[in-house]
Amino acid sequence: MKKNRKQGIVYSTDTGRMCPGCGHPVKKCCCSTAKPRPASDGVVRVKRQTKGRKGSGVSLIEGLPLQETELKKLGKELKKKCGSGGTIKNGVIEIQGDHRELLVQSLLQLGYNARLAGG
Repeated sequence: MKKNRKQGIVYSTDTGRMCPGCGHPVKKCCCSTAKPRPASDGVVRVKRQTKGRKGSGVSLIEGLPLQETELKKLGKELKKKCGSGGTIKNGVIEIQGDHRELLVQSLLQLGYNARLAGG
């Protein structure tokens, strides 16, 4: 039988798991390029949404001009300030509960042009 897989290091005791694409450690992988965000108008919008959540509301933060890793760090900081959970999906930070006013104040302190959006 012939194997069509690339030969290389899969795991190293020094660095842990290795990326099969570039051969670097997974934490320092250089083959997965970050997707560029679409150009925005410079306004960060904070809104509330209940659609598809069985009535439970979440606060959405859209329009942040950050890459994925920076977005995760900011999301973690904002979740900690609100004292609730959340996630980051498709460049949008979702925080459980209605924390819009607190989020806008926090984003304004960080230097973003944040506004409430929606009804």
